[in-house]
Amino acid sequence: MNTFWRRLKGEGRHVPTWSESFKAIITNSWLNVLLVFVPLAWIAHFLKWSESLIFGLALVAIIPLENLADFGGESFALYCGKSLGDLVVITLDNVVEVCLAIILLTRCELRLVQSTACGVILLHTLLVPGISFMLGGVNVLHQHLDPHVTELNKSLLMIGVLSLLIPAAFFAVNAPADPGVIATLNEETVGAVSAISDASRNELLKLSRGMAIILLIMYVPSINVASRIYLYNPPGDENHLTARADVHPALKEKETRMGLEEPKMNPWVCLILFLIVVPLTAASAEWLVASLEHIRKTSRVKQEWFGLIFLPVVSFAAQALVAMIYFVQKLSFLKPEPPEMLAQGRTIDLSIQFTLFWMPFIVLLAWWDDKPLFLLFDFFEVAVVIGACFLVNNVTDDAKTNWVEGFILLSFYIMIATAAWFYDGQQSLDTMSFCETVSSVLATHSSTAAT
Repeated sequence: MNTFWRRLKGEGRHVPTWSESFKAIITNSWLNVLLVFVPLAWIAHFLKWSESLIFGLALVAIIPLENLADFGGESFALYCGKSLGDLVVITLDNVVEVCLAIILLTRCELRLVQSTACGVILLHTLLVPGISFMLGGVNVLHQHLDPHVTELNKSLLMIGVLSLLIPAAFFAVNAPADPGVIATLNEETVGAVSAISDASRNELLKLSRGMAIILLIMYVPSINVASRIYLYNPPGDENHLTARADVHPALKEKETRMGLEEPKMNPWVCLILFLIVVPLTAASAEWLVASLEHIRKTSRVKQEWFGLIFLPVVSFAAQALVAMIYFVQKLSFLKPEPPEMLAQGRTIDLSIQFTLFWMPFIVLLAWWDDKPLFLLFDFFEVAVVIGACFLVNNVTDDAKTNWVEGFILLSFYIMIATAAWFYDGQQSLDTMSFCETVSSVLATHSSTAAT
């Protein structure tokens, strides 16, 4: 604890003054010019402007806020040490996705919560690493990942994704009948012939909540183990600061560079920045979600595509914009920046945290709020998420990546996005994904069919 407080106070390194810190916030990125859209989004919401305009303003407002959260996280991480610092950065990188999921939950958009959660996993296992590996590996033969961290990540990601398979199998063996037929049956008969019933949903909720607790418990030791993966061998009589034999020189260089890097903000300014940016991001996400129903109806885009593709990509908007501009600059300038030998694999850590921590946390939050959110996902979503997990684990298996492997990840993501565009969703699951009782939903369907 004493070591942590010494690091937090910045002992042994230059700590920027308050004026230097605020100057760094203002000048850290050209994306700050988009901050003008934050008050505009609020004004549009409270003055009840066009839903389409509110949606667009809120979407743009999230971009600079997300960038500021990332900047603050990177600066604060330098005061926390590598393991805790990485956890801070990863958590802040997930802030937009978590805000969207919680807001959707409060609005009882349970199916959209689930599809968005799967979309976030696909985003961080396929789209983001695919783009990162392509841009980073365009001028080098291959890039390197830490082999020890990669092995741990493969296991964590796999167990998180496979946890979605258990409720799906549990539901599938009950062989639910067609909802149109079920709607014609009385309440007593429904439970006997189909898994689509209040009794079945209650069983799934109990299963999901138990699994959510197990996943959260699992995440805690995984952080501890990850923090004990050293670039050098652990201190000891024989091996003190002896470099591991399989460590690539670029990894050693990066570790040394991180130790010498000076923070651009003092830690207290970082904390103030978090206290301002996170609520503003949550509010902007609230305005975005509030106008989402209008956009869905006017655009006639299927709900599955909105949750699986669109909303997760919104959370990636800031990084995507920076990546596109970097790519254009790299093609335009005669002397581009030297290629990075280390692949940017942190995005896979984001998907692990979202799968093992945030997804079960949201299930338990729904339990506390009396919302029937379970871990039974659409079979199509489960299939593509498991496929994405196997593919990214195979790509990173040798702890090396290249631009072709990045293109493979990106291509698979485009395939999934294309399929989701035409996919209507699993009707039997939709019937149980309302805050109302299943019997009342079936009764509504029955009366609608009769008219």
